[in-house]
Amino acid sequence: QVQLRESGGGLVQAGASLRLSCAVSGRTYSRYIIGWFRQALGKEHEFVAAIAWIGNNTHYADSVKGRFDISKDNVKNTVTLQMNSLKPEDTANYRCAASISPIMTTIRARYGYWGQGTQVTVSS
Repeated sequence: QVQLRESGGGLVQAGASLRLSCAVSGRTYSRYIIGWFRQALGKEHEFVAAIAWIGNNTHYADSVKGRFDISKDNVKNTVTLQMNSLKPEDTANYRCAASISPIMTTIRARYGYWGQGTQVTVSS
């Protein structure tokens, strides 16, 4: 089992920055992917970004590329999503998830472990 817990959400104005953290605990795997997804009210889940636990492979959704940065700390077992130049359309519940596979993926169904989520609200 892998446990994931998010923190760092909040209410900010457009143009501001927020940093989300995902603490990873439980059974550790040497090769897996940690991803961030978000779901706005009334909309489907949307892939945001992902990072490989081993190596530096990352992937971003086009909607956040250039504004968001995903990174990891293998010692502290955390994954951070730095969100800059936030827009009202970034408002959503953000969840981190783990895919027990070395293959980078944006497909929600391939992530078997999920955190509870943290709310990000961006006012205009």
